[in-house]
Amino acid sequence: MDSTERPRGPHLEWTVVPSGIGPLLLAATPEGLVQVGFHAGPDRVDSLIGALVSRLGADARRPEPGQEVLLAEPVRQLAAYFAGSLRRFELPLDWRLSSGFNRQVLRELDRSVPYGAVVGYGELAARVGRPGAAQAVGSAMGSNPLPLVVACHRVVENDGGIGGFGGGVETKRILLALEGVLPQPLF
Repeated sequence: MDSTERPRGPHLEWTVVPSGIGPLLLAATPEGLVQVGFHAGPDRVDSLIGALVSRLGADARRPEPGQEVLLAEPVRQLAAYFAGSLRRFELPLDWRLSSGFNRQVLRELDRSVPYGAVVGYGELAARVGRPGAAQAVGSAMGSNPLPLVVACHRVVENDGGIGGFGGGVETKRILLALEGVLPQPLF
């Protein structure tokens, strides 16, 4: 399909945007933002879009930069976040890539852990009624299709350690520094 041609059936719009942590893949359906992908080089983008098309049964369309329809607001809000002027994303989200316990944990994270705050894996498990399920919360964070927007970088180890992150631990440090949780790097 030509990138300017509109799909007739279920569709998603995708683009790659620069950010303070490298190129990000953004994908949205008419229901809302469905995926944010880190390290969005050409080889990774092809596999991410292929998996989305297969999983959602949708046609994918990449509009010309600045011609986004479904992604115009996510692109604007992500730029504002990295510029330090946005503290809460206000976007419709398409949760189809997450279900069950993982979705429950991600929704609780999105609802209750604001910009500049962190929560422990165990504490988040307790908030969803599953005390002792810290490892399962870690798995939910690893499966998050909407990182940054549903801010899994704000989940840390209960003992004060930074914990893991799908975008890499250094990316997590950068995001926590941006939000004032950690000091900014000296250089």
